[in-house]
Formats: sequence, structure tokens, C-alpha cells
Amino acid sequence: MTEMSGAKAIIKSLEKQKVEVIFGILGGAVLPIYDHFCNSEIRHILCRHEQGAIHAAEGYARASGKPGVCMATSGPGATNLVTGIANAYMDSAPVVALTGQVPTTSKNTTYMIGRDSFQEADIVGITSPITKYNHQIQTVAEIPEIIKNAFYIATTGRPGPVLIDVPKNLQSEVAEMVFSNKIRIRGYKPKTKPHPMQIERAVKLLMSAEKPVILSGGGVITSNATHELTKTAEILMAPVATSFMGKGSITENHPLSVGSIGMHGNPVANKLLCEADVVLAVGTRFSDRATGTVNTFCAAAKIIHIDIDAAEIGKNIEVNVPIVADARKTLKEINNKIIKKLKNKDAPWAIHVKELKQTLNLPPDNNEKEIKPKAILYELRKLLPNDAIVATEVGQNQMWSALYFNSLKPRTFISSGGLGTMGFGFPASIGAKVACPNKVVVDIAGDGSFRMTEQELATSVTEQIPVIVVVLNNSVLGMVAQWQRLFFRGRYSAIKLGSSPDFVKLAEAYGAQGLRARSLPEFKKAVKEALNSDITTVIDVPISSEENVDPMVPPGCGINEQVGNY
Repeated sequence: MTEMSGAKAIIKSLEKQKVEVIFGILGGAVLPIYDHFCNSEIRHILCRHEQGAIHAAEGYARASGKPGVCMATSGPGATNLVTGIANAYMDSAPVVALTGQVPTTSKNTTYMIGRDSFQEADIVGITSPITKYNHQIQTVAEIPEIIKNAFYIATTGRPGPVLIDVPKNLQSEVAEMVFSNKIRIRGYKPKTKPHPMQIERAVKLLMSAEKPVILSGGGVITSNATHELTKTAEILMAPVATSFMGKGSITENHPLSVGSIGMHGNPVANKLLCEADVVLAVGTRFSDRATGTVNTFCAAAKIIHIDIDAAEIGKNIEVNVPIVADARKTLKEINNKIIKKLKNKDAPWAIHVKELKQTLNLPPDNNEKEIKPKAILYELRKLLPNDAIVATEVGQNQMWSALYFNSLKPRTFISSGGLGTMGFGFPASIGAKVACPNKVVVDIAGDGSFRMTEQELATSVTEQIPVIVVVLNNSVLGMVAQWQRLFFRGRYSAIKLGSSPDFVKLAEAYGAQGLRARSLPEFKKAVKEALNSDITTVIDVPISSEENVDPMVPPGCGINEQVGNY
């Protein structure tokens, strides 16, 4: 046992969890904790907004597989984390958020929790629906165990965000601390091992399949099961479609990779799912943007669903064989039991898959007079290293990236899937660069989304975290403009952003490098210049405001009703 203050115990507990970096903004309610950063080797990165801090923490987590950590003061500091907490919750990202709180008691003032004190907010109550676990510290002595449990809960089972709220007076009080490695959490025992009977049922179905398709979700990446998934696909000669969050779970230049599914999915992936007789769905929650109308989704197929979260089984789609377990462990067992198919690359289903990929995946039109998003993203893929990390903002830029930028390794495509948070990509790219400093990190942005967190350019420059931002600048809120064109008779309302700011000048004002590319040759030149730079570079790429994301599944339709030019 060691006697120390609550603030010192927090720092000590974080060090024991091998935390190397924290993203945050200090304030009065966390000053005692920040004082102990002076004696710690933990790197604190001062962000310019709490939303930037938590998105950076999530980017760090998703690029590294380790928990991301952020910190904010009480009241508005804590509430500014809420959007990012919800984002991490929807996308199953392991993030630990620490917030300051007004004192529980005080000898010198009547202000305390529950009295509407200055900068008081019930952040535990606010975030209860969007955290895997949250807790307000009640006694100084409990700090080591609560922090240890927070990291365990955030990273085990289905990962997710955890919030720990720390009243200011408990940061200064002193108590005897016990730092134990034992985990004791009543009622929390994540199930990871698959049931043998369900494995047998799954193997039997897969062996009988004539037209098998694998649907790979974000859980495959989370459980580090990409190798096992690829092996399953190769044994079965089954094409692999991915959910949006599963992008990168199989290298997208693999012959069996057919791209992502859904509203703006790859037409090959959507078509093959509709034709399948057996679907092996791994680590995916069957979101509405992936399935379209549920009554037509995989209507002819028997579905095997592997997911570590039992709540996801049968929630959106009825399945034939449910398996509640870790994706990697389950795929290993399936691969060990399945007999190699007699089918090969010359089998009818394999030939059909190959022909679809050749006919529906058309190359871009490299019209150098008018720069197009599709050509930009194909070119960007050629210019970047295979292990480059790409984050995206939300909107048309995000869907173009999903369609036309191939991810070749897991944890190299980071985007806001479930919540669709504009402003996510740029701070997430900063977090990813901190996690993987030797990798090239690019944020593919829309001008509307980038405006929301562009202040983190100051963080990137000041903290020497060089990333590349490609702004597909159409001067409008592109996705809602597209919907207004298609479904509201082209009646535009509240979507025009105009030409302010000038992104080149904005970048330069922050001390970053600003470039503009009005043609494909200029874009290539700008990317090469950015790759050779040691400071953050913003590349402004003006594109047409009338450009649509094609193809598209209209609202209320199934993925078999995809329309548009592609």
C-alpha cells in the first residue's frame, strides 16, 4: 500500500495501463491531475476542442488496436466530449474518457455536486446510454481499481467507450492506494469461445453451399481475424463483401474481395449477396445502411452470424445459425473442421464472381479537363504506400472513398460509420498518426466536414503531427445537396457554403502547407509534395457541386434495387 493523492493515483494507474499518450484540454476541475503530468512520461497532446480530443483518441485506438485516452474538465468540457463518445459507442472503439467534476464536498464553500455549481454537468447521467460503462469516483481509495476496470471493460468483449468522472476534491485528498493486477467485475464475463454444436452446424451449411458469400464486418478487424477470414474465403472459394466498418478486413486487391455493401455499396457486392444461398456474416450488426429493406436482404440465403455481442444476434436480421463468440477463435475452429471444397477457380460460382467484377467494376474516366472524385481516389491509391492510413470525413467524400479507394491492410481505413459524425476525420487522422508515426496518414475530407474541426490544424502543427488533408471542395453540403436533387425536385435549401474560407490560406495561417489542385496532374504533384513534407499539408481540390455518389440504393429499397451510373 502506498499513500498518495487521488490525482497522483490517476496518473499512476494510467501508467500501469501502459498509456503513452492522452488527448485533452485542461480546466479548473482537472488542474490537480494536470499538475502530475509534469512528473509523468505520458505525452499529453493539447487539442483545440474537446471534440477533437475524443476523435483523436478514437483514431489512435482504431489505428493501433490499443485504447485511446482523452481528458476534459467539468461542465462544457465534459459535454463537448458527448458526440465523440456516441461515435465511439456506435463504432465499438475502445476509448477511455476522464472528466473533472465539481467537488462532492468542500470545507470552504457551499458549492458541491447537485447544487448547479459553476461548470457542473451530470456527465454520468448524460452519457449512460452511449457508454459501455461509466462511473463517478466516490472515494479516493477506489481510484486504482476503477481505472484498471475501465480499461478492461473498454477493450474486452465488444469494445466501447468508458467514462470516469472525478470530483475535484477527490483529486487532492490523500489515501492509502492498492494497485492490484486482479480483475474483479461482478457480472461481466465476455463470452469468447464458440459453442461446438454451433460450429458443427455452420460447417455443415458451408459445405453444402453452392453460392457462398462471406460478409465481413468491423468485428473482424477488432479481433485481428483478417488472416483467418481470408483463409476461410480461400477454402470455400467464397467472395468476401464487407460492411462499411469492415473495409480493410480483407485486402481489397484480393481476387475474392468484392467491396463493401449497402446504400452506396459496390454493385458486385450487393448483387452477390442477393444471389447467395449461404451467407457467413462475421462481426457485423446488419445496419440499415448496409441491408436496405430487411425483408429483401439475402432473401434466398441461410445466414450464419458470428458476433461477440449476443444482443446483435437476430436484432435486425433473422439468422439460421447464431454463434456468440470472438470472430478469430470462431473462424479458426471453422477452418480446422471444414473440408476443402472440391470446387476451384473454374467452378460456376467462381467464374460468375470473376465475370461480375470485370463487368461492374469499371475504370475511372481520366478526363484531365474536369477533375473527378473517382479519378482522384484511384490516383491517390497509386501514390500512397500500401500501409498508408486513410481517415475520412462524413458525406460524399466518405462514400467515394469507400467505393474507389482500396484498403490493402486492416486498421488503415478509419471513418465514422454508425453515427456519421461530420468533423471526425481530421482529428481522427491526428490520433492515427500519433499511434503510427512512421506511416503516411491522409484525411479525405469534404469542405463542409473539414470546417467543423479545422481548428485542430493548430494541434497538428504545434505538436508536430504531420498529416495530409485532401479537401474535395464542392462549396456545398454535398450529400444533402444530392438528396435534394434526387428526392426534393432539385430545390436547394441551406446547403451552399460558398468559397470561405480559402483552404490554402487557412492552412498557411496555422503554419501548415496549403496547396491547390485543379487538374489530375496538379493533384499528383501536390500529393507528392505533401509526401515529402514534414508538416501538415492541406490540398484543396475544387470539384463540381453537381457531382453525385453513384451507385445508390434509394431510401425504402433493397440492395437489389441499386440505381445510378457507375
